[in-house]
Parts: sequence; structure tokens; C-alpha cells
Amino acid sequence: MLVHANPLTFIKLGGSVITDKRGQEAPDLPMIQRLVTELRTVWQTAPDQRLLLGHGSGSFGHFYAARYGVHRGLAPTDDWIGFAQTSGAALRLNRMVVDALLAADLPALALQPSASLQSSAGELTMWQTSTIGQALDHGLIPVIHGDVAFDTLQGSAIISTEALFAYLVLHTDICPTRIILVGEAALYTADPHAHPMAEPIPLITPANIEQVLCGAGASHAVDVTGGMYSKLQLMWRLVQARPGLEVYLIGPTPGLLAAALQGHPVSLGTIIRGQHAC
Repeated sequence: MLVHANPLTFIKLGGSVITDKRGQEAPDLPMIQRLVTELRTVWQTAPDQRLLLGHGSGSFGHFYAARYGVHRGLAPTDDWIGFAQTSGAALRLNRMVVDALLAADLPALALQPSASLQSSAGELTMWQTSTIGQALDHGLIPVIHGDVAFDTLQGSAIISTEALFAYLVLHTDICPTRIILVGEAALYTADPHAHPMAEPIPLITPANIEQVLCGAGASHAVDVTGGMYSKLQLMWRLVQARPGLEVYLIGPTPGLLAAALQGHPVSLGTIIRGQHAC
């Protein structure tokens, strides 16, 4: 991979944002289009920026993974149709996202993770990522997604988009300066669905990370990738491992994605920063 002066940003469009996770293969096409339009506006003002886009599977892959227990592991004698259906559903949603990006003249390139993933006990251990680096070198926007994986211990696993991001950050030279997760509006002092008085946490640092982790709850819909607590733990690990890396947790409110992409303050959201910056 070439050495670039231009910073790289990872963006994840959450499955709960671009689909109705309580349905079955229920895309939110107007939301996908609006987020793509926002991306295009920023891209036009800074076409030399580098982006890697990921998305969740929402009501596509998660539906089949939960039905067949793909995330818990499949034995050799099990019916592996659920593994194939989970992968196929994720690809159908990926096609919708990529087609929307291409229609907006954004140079999106779909790269299916499961073609080269390997995991052990549900943890990603190997991924052939050279094509991602080459795509970025050529000014393209690689588009990846949470996907199935063959697992050496439990047969099968689901690897989340956040886990894919983490592998790139920790094990390759494809390392961003900013990760933007478009999903929940922010992290709160308590579950806002159960506690109306819960307040958003604008900044997470070493000073409050333990307190925040204690209050992080699970997802409110079908999610086979661990919910908010595991995502927060993982993002905190990344900002500790890569000084200067910032993680934005924002909702899909218009304007927030553009602000985060440009490194501006966001009106509602949570920023995660480690103790030291480069």
C-alpha cells in the first residue's frame, strides 16, 4: 500500500439505521439515499480524501444468523443452509448500498469479507486485505460489511463490521485517523429507552471509560454481534492502540455525518479519544 498524506476515514452505516431490524430483509431505502447524498456532498468538496465504508446487515443477515444459530457455531453434520442464507442476505443489502453510491458518482467497490475470512472461537484470526489497500490506492471507496466466517473451533461465526475495522487497525497498515459509527444517537448515562432522564455523554476519555462501560446496554433488536457494550469495548481498545485515532458515535440526523467527516463538532453524539494524540 502506498504511503498517503491524506487521512483515511472508516465509516459504518449501522444495520439498525439502513434497515428495520425488527423485520425481515426490510431496507430503509430513503435513509440509504440520504446518507449517500450527504457523503457525496462532502466528497465533492474534498475529493482527495480516502474513505472505507462498512455497513451492518440489520434485518438481512442478522435475521438468518439468529434463526440458524450461525453466530453460535455449526457442526459439520448440521444443515449449513443458514450459513449460505446469512451470507446471501448480507450481499443483497450490500448491493443496495453500493448501487446507491455508484448512482451518486461515488467510486464504490464491493469487497465481500467472507471470501477470505477465518476465525477461531468467534474471533477474527485471518483476513486477506491486500485488495482493500489497492482499492484505496486507486481512489476507490471499498465497501465491506459484517459477514459469515468459517471458524476453526466452532465451525461458523459472524464477524461484525466493527471487528473488521479492528483487524485493519491492529493488524495492517490500513489505519484511519477517524472512525465514524452511524447508529445510536450517542452513548448515554443510562439506557434512554428505559430511563427518560438519561443524558448523552459527549466525550469518552480515560477519565470516564470505566463508568461508561458499566452503563452500556445491549441492542434493542436482534443483533448477533454483541450489542453496544462489546462495540464500545472494541472501539476503546482501538483508540488506545492507535494514538490520535478518534471514534465518533452518531445517529443519522441530517448533517451529523458531514460534520464528523470534516472533523467538526457534532450537535449530538459521542466522541471517544485516548489519552494521547499524535
